[in-house]
Amino acid sequence: MKPIAASRNRLEQTVLGAAFFLLFPGFFYYHTLLGTGTTGAFLGGYFAPISLLFALPVAFIYLGRVRRDPRELGLVDLHFGLYLCYFAAVVVLNAATGANRVIAANHILQIHFLVNIFIIFRYLDFDHPRFRLLGLAALAAMTAIAVAFSVNGVFYLGGLGIAKDADSLATYQGFSRSYLFTYLAVIAYTRPLALRLLLHVTGAVTLFLNTARSEFVALLFIVPIIEFYYSRYKLALILVGVSTLVIANLYFDQVLAALPDNRILELLDLSQSTSANKRHHLTVHALQTIAAHPLLGDYASYAPGYYSHNILSAWVDLGLFGLVYLSALMVLPALPMFVREFFASRRCGSFMLGFGLACTTILLLLTSHYFTDMLIGATLGAYSKYMYERKYGKDRAPDLGPSAPRHPDLRQAVPHLGRAWP
Repeated sequence: MKPIAASRNRLEQTVLGAAFFLLFPGFFYYHTLLGTGTTGAFLGGYFAPISLLFALPVAFIYLGRVRRDPRELGLVDLHFGLYLCYFAAVVVLNAATGANRVIAANHILQIHFLVNIFIIFRYLDFDHPRFRLLGLAALAAMTAIAVAFSVNGVFYLGGLGIAKDADSLATYQGFSRSYLFTYLAVIAYTRPLALRLLLHVTGAVTLFLNTARSEFVALLFIVPIIEFYYSRYKLALILVGVSTLVIANLYFDQVLAALPDNRILELLDLSQSTSANKRHHLTVHALQTIAAHPLLGDYASYAPGYYSHNILSAWVDLGLFGLVYLSALMVLPALPMFVREFFASRRCGSFMLGFGLACTTILLLLTSHYFTDMLIGATLGAYSKYMYERKYGKDRAPDLGPSAPRHPDLRQAVPHLGRAWP
């Protein structure tokens, strides 16, 4: 790499790395300081101002990359851009005709978040030793904070009652988002089995203490996918997994009795969960809205915050076309990735990042997350990164075609061809 290009790449990686660590682990640390009364909410809720701070730098990085190499603008990039244009048009048109301005403003801000996170996951080098070291340190710090400040098995800083600006303090969803993003970015490129197992255990403990049910289930869901992909002994892994489930079932009551009281245990009986019942009612309301407006939906036909916590929210706000387009964006790139790579002999970190994010995002969109979830931007950025690297970059698939002839002319290969033998 030429000196100028190398210097530019280092600068870009510094900016992208700073954006990632400030947006995700930084959010966790800021709200820890806020919740423990160490500082006031001098940055408000934190995420929006930090994201806005990096908006222009990451945009310039993306535009510069595409200008230098037009191949960087892949199909995923184009379709994601078209989807966001459609989303923005729906928001602007409905806001102009009297839709709830609070919801419309939130949607514009969420479009901005999606763009920023797409670019970060598109170009940040998650396999760089510096990123991996910082990522591991960030995960360790977040786990230490969750353990240190948990009370009766629950990490809830609001319960301490010492926050200077309690209204600005993040809920458990904000903390779990920071942890899950960092965990997925680190685990996808982690090759040593012992380190992966340690990360799985500490991740499960942290999200359990944080009472983040959806993210906890997502982590348990992605662990076997990651391990099956990286394992050299897949049959043995399956046997270990089945044995673990059998033993856990035999000693289930004892394990349950040893765990502290925690809302994650409501997963065992969602009929007793206030949150699950509320989400069910919101889903029923969304289905009623869809039945009344099947094609175009009914934008912002709910009070702020009272949206359906699943993919149906896209149908309500963006209509049937928006739902289908978003679903296609999430699913269609993952299918050829799975077919080409999941059972291949080589191990590719960019594949695992994209596919792992896809599995997590699709699960959460089906069960609990809003259609503007930031994992969508991360997944599509990782998709685009994998596809570019597979075609043109360091993860390029080996060429299995016939080798090129060593000599363009047969007479050069066989000098005596056509001459009379002595």
